[in-house]
Amino acid sequence: MRTNERKHRVYRLRTTFDAWWHRGAIVILLIVSGGLLLSNRADTSWIERVRMEIADASIPIYELASAPADWFTARLRDGEMMLNVYAENRRLREENERLRQWQHTALSLEQRVSRYEALLNVKTAPAVSYVAAQVVAETGGPFVHAVLLNAGDDDGVRPGQAVVNDSGLVGHVVAVGDGSARALLLQDLNSRIPVVVEPTNVRAFLIGDNSLQPRLEYLPPNVTVSAGDRIVTTSDGGLLPPGIPVGIVAGTPGDYRAALFADQDRLDFVRTLQYEFPRTLDADPSGEMVSSSPQPSEPPQPSAQ
Repeated sequence: MRTNERKHRVYRLRTTFDAWWHRGAIVILLIVSGGLLLSNRADTSWIERVRMEIADASIPIYELASAPADWFTARLRDGEMMLNVYAENRRLREENERLRQWQHTALSLEQRVSRYEALLNVKTAPAVSYVAAQVVAETGGPFVHAVLLNAGDDDGVRPGQAVVNDSGLVGHVVAVGDGSARALLLQDLNSRIPVVVEPTNVRAFLIGDNSLQPRLEYLPPNVTVSAGDRIVTTSDGGLLPPGIPVGIVAGTPGDYRAALFADQDRLDFVRTLQYEFPRTLDADPSGEMVSSSPQPSEPPQPSAQ
């Protein structure tokens, strides 16, 4: 009985204390809120000054506390840079070593080919001369990809000549004026270029369709090419010199395309190749047939006024 009374008394005291505590907390919060409101209306410059003085005094502490972290971050960044430099240097060394091996192989093959040509008395193709020109304008609309060159008939440019830059074939000349020429780009809808796919020596036609990658069509039946195979020009038709780099095979069977080496949207300086295809065959005294190329005609001289 006494135990129950004691528990009841303790419960009432706890309840009374909790009630007074909640009321007191509410009163304290009201007083603090009123003080904050009054401080906002009154002059608070001294509060701001005190705050800034505390911040000024805390800056050295913050700097001292953050110094180890800053030092560790800087060393970590330096380490990452050193690792990147080391990895890049190692990659360049390996690439240089591979290129040096390919250089030795290329020199050896060049000497071997030279010996074979001398042994077989092979007639090598003469060097192709060229005319340097600059792309001065784009003459076509959205469906005609052509450029205007600042070299023409007076400089030796002729229709059909190949137009190349430092990356590969760009197109061919389709119209010539006295001091200018119009070149049709490979991606134009009217472009048709005979090409060869290496190393299988498969002949095809590169046909423009106004896209960035012209179509590779008229492949021989039952012949497949692989993505990444190199595409070069052929002298079929007698207009283009053989062996000019064009691009690599892309696409899928049934829709083969050519990823061009030359960026045809960023053309600046180009060259027109003055190639003469052997067109006639003459018989020498021994009875053998010898090919001869037509002599280029002299450019017309201006008439005297």
